[in-house]
Amino acid sequence: MSLTLTDITLTYPDGGTRLTALDQVSLEVPQGSLIAVVGPSGSGKSSLLAVAATLITPDTGTVTIDGQSATGLTRGELTELRCHKIGIVFQQPNLLPSLTAAEQLQVMARIDGRKPRTAHTRAMELLDAVGLADQAARRPHQLSGGQRQRVNIARALMNDPTVLLVDEPTSALDHERGAAVIDLITRLTHRQATATVLVTHDRTHLTAADRIAEVHDGRLHLPASTTPSDVSSS
Repeated sequence: MSLTLTDITLTYPDGGTRLTALDQVSLEVPQGSLIAVVGPSGSGKSSLLAVAATLITPDTGTVTIDGQSATGLTRGELTELRCHKIGIVFQQPNLLPSLTAAEQLQVMARIDGRKPRTAHTRAMELLDAVGLADQAARRPHQLSGGQRQRVNIARALMNDPTVLLVDEPTSALDHERGAAVIDLITRLTHRQATATVLVTHDRTHLTAADRIAEVHDGRLHLPASTTPSDVSSS
């Protein structure tokens, strides 16, 4: 397994008590597979993604990324783990306005210590994979919403992560562009052999998922028999 969450419990202070965001959640995501996580607002989906990304430390439980436990790591070690092992596709692309599409990716490689020429080659390979090789010199304001999201996805893959975490990637897109983005994430999951978790409100795209998990009141439900058609029609 590339991503394993084991008995994760996460609480937040709420006045004089604590609010449970995740309640003994366990999840295993193998390499090359995509698990979609659905559920109503406030159910715990975003908390699940933040814990998987090691951005939030749970009260109890363990997060294991590519065989490495995040438990007990220092802040610097967690940053190193995210840099090398985890790609995050945010809901909004948050691209730097002054940088071209290629440069958005190359910045990530420089953080990883790659040489500029190597970084450029890798950036162009990924832009080609997301269908934007001919847009490499364009800045965000020159790209459509769907194109910016594809740059966002390519950027998340720049350092060859083993885990890809995707937060509501179609929320700002129409159905056609949203479907194209989901199809792209699915293809890249298989091609790059990432363990992908896709958090989404849009059930129309669930046919792309290998498995579907539902979160309700902080508890994760992952029936062995769940199929995309079962959940999308419910």
